[in-house]
Amino acid sequence: MVSHKEFVTAGKEKGLQVWRIENMDLKPVPKALHGNFYTGDAYLLLYTTAAPSYYIHMWMGDECSQDERGAAAIFATQLDDFLGGGPVQFREVQNNESITFLGYFKSGIKYKVTRWCGFRLPRLLHIKGRRTIRATEVVLSWASFNQGDCFIVDLGKDIYQWCGSESNRFERLKASQVAIDIRDNERNGRAKLHMVEDGAEPQELTEVRDRDTHEHISDASGSMKSSVVASSSPFKQAMLTAEECYILDNGVDKNVFVWKGPKANAAERKAAMSAAQQFIKEKGYSDKTQIQVLPAGGETTLFKQFFSDWKDKDQTTGPSKAYTIGRIAKVEQVPFDASTLHSNNNMAAQHNMVDDGKGKVQIWRVEDGDKVAVDPSSYGQFYGGDCYLILYSYRLGGREQHIIYTWQGLKCTQDELAASAFLTVKLDDSMGGAPVQVRVTQGQEPPHLMSLFQGKPMMVHNGGTSRKGGQSGTGSTRLFHIRQSSTRATRAIKCLTIPSASFLNTNDVFVLKSPTAMFVWRGVGASEEEMAAAKHVVGFLGGSGSNVSEGKEPAGFWSALGGKKEYQTSKSLQNMVKPPRLFGCSNKTGCLSVEEVPGDFQQTDLATDDVMLLDTWDQIFLWIGNEANAEERTGAPKIAKDYVDSDPSGRRGLSITTIKQGAEPPTFTGWFQAWDPKMWETDPLKIIHARF
Repeated sequence: MVSHKEFVTAGKEKGLQVWRIENMDLKPVPKALHGNFYTGDAYLLLYTTAAPSYYIHMWMGDECSQDERGAAAIFATQLDDFLGGGPVQFREVQNNESITFLGYFKSGIKYKVTRWCGFRLPRLLHIKGRRTIRATEVVLSWASFNQGDCFIVDLGKDIYQWCGSESNRFERLKASQVAIDIRDNERNGRAKLHMVEDGAEPQELTEVRDRDTHEHISDASGSMKSSVVASSSPFKQAMLTAEECYILDNGVDKNVFVWKGPKANAAERKAAMSAAQQFIKEKGYSDKTQIQVLPAGGETTLFKQFFSDWKDKDQTTGPSKAYTIGRIAKVEQVPFDASTLHSNNNMAAQHNMVDDGKGKVQIWRVEDGDKVAVDPSSYGQFYGGDCYLILYSYRLGGREQHIIYTWQGLKCTQDELAASAFLTVKLDDSMGGAPVQVRVTQGQEPPHLMSLFQGKPMMVHNGGTSRKGGQSGTGSTRLFHIRQSSTRATRAIKCLTIPSASFLNTNDVFVLKSPTAMFVWRGVGASEEEMAAAKHVVGFLGGSGSNVSEGKEPAGFWSALGGKKEYQTSKSLQNMVKPPRLFGCSNKTGCLSVEEVPGDFQQTDLATDDVMLLDTWDQIFLWIGNEANAEERTGAPKIAKDYVDSDPSGRRGLSITTIKQGAEPPTFTGWFQAWDPKMWETDPLKIIHARF
């Protein structure tokens, strides 16, 4: 059996692994670049679940070569053999990916069409999709914009989200998620986000369309002149003719290139440097602008990256030697000032979790515009009314590395949000700008952050603060909801409101602390890992807890919860025969259509201007958003009935429950971890824009 060296780590841990086909070989893609796909490439992806189960995906861009398509198929077969022939295999095509594939990338997919150092700047991304977000790189020109969509103009240190005048709130929300993802992952937090409305563009955006121009130099009239050949990149190599000389203008980034055609007349060739100098003067560029004069065949990488189809003269096609054209990406390593994990291929595989979380941890709470050290005995405790700075230090390759996590609670003040961002930059500057910065919103903690507490669960208190007097009174009744996430880490979330039996869920573990007793309630579908996490919660609360199995609860348990109430007891949760699925019903495109929400859904996926369909296998829910229009409200029930009746599994006649936003029963909310009944009291756009 043929086995590639990259398969040594394949399927060893839960989660996603991505490789790109480069020169007919597999090259690992760093986790920070997951979700970025170059349209001229082919990729191999492996998703491993806890069972374990394996899912192999071959992804092919619209412009990848036939050789790369063939290589992807061969590697997929080899990986399948390596894993014992058990994986499910998918063939994915750009813009037509499976819902399983899309579920791996909750922040959306970005299609890129050119390459230089992992991405070429500036670039324009067209954001499409309400449930499945696709960010497609398009020509950087005002002609690419339209009033009905959102766009991202990425200038490197500055990222602008441009909102068309006819774009809706949900589209703006999804575009913001993409912009934040670019900042936090591609730029490691080292970029500034800006929100721009249609018709109120700043000067930086009105100028950017003229950044890259391609001009032709000629002395046909007896004097040297230049004329514009193309006003924006990416260019085509065919624009360069052997009889002429050309200027490529990237003056805004302090680079001007002169390409000399091999058959250009002597006067043009000799005047190349002086023509470039005159060009810089006419454009008003800095006198420090660099000039590169390039003969045909001697083009630098910096020059060639402006062409979408560049091919060197000695490059050939076929299996003997695969060539790389301008729009095909070589996966570049993340810059050293963020991390050295990607300095070689083995390091790239480690980036999924950086390390085992056993390095040095320091935590501060944001208080009165400054950071206050948190007692190490309280590490792992996070309160929704606070913001925290977590500095993680570890050694890699003989050097000390640092990550700064900025954790922002959903109940913290606007002043604390602003202060947390300022203090993060200040801490980063004090360490010479070397740390990686990661901004984390409560409920979206990355697996590495949750691994820093040495086997203990990350305990999130939805309300209150860790300041003196900011916690629940010792005599109050408290309920903690413990659930193992899809990333194998465990969270224990304290319920915000008065504990109630309706919060229980047959699939999870709960710790109930009353003034007189403490119980550890285990649902039928709970895991051993969740029970182990419950022991840490009991230790935090003090005392000892009585283990209670679902269905064998003592009277004191129900009394502490205010009496028995209906809670989530679905057979699907117990048996896990079929995973729940969430769909959005919308007529925003002119006709009523249904689109599935990919991946693990959450409460924020419920679009308030749509009707949502939740299929839990045993039951169908229609959730009516407050802003859903009349056609969506009247048309969705028929769609739900047709959906059930046409299911080949034979679920015809299954009951359909219609509920309204704000009046959700526990049989519905139980499918969403840590449901917050007050979430919609604050505009989701305001919440996400606070992260800008």
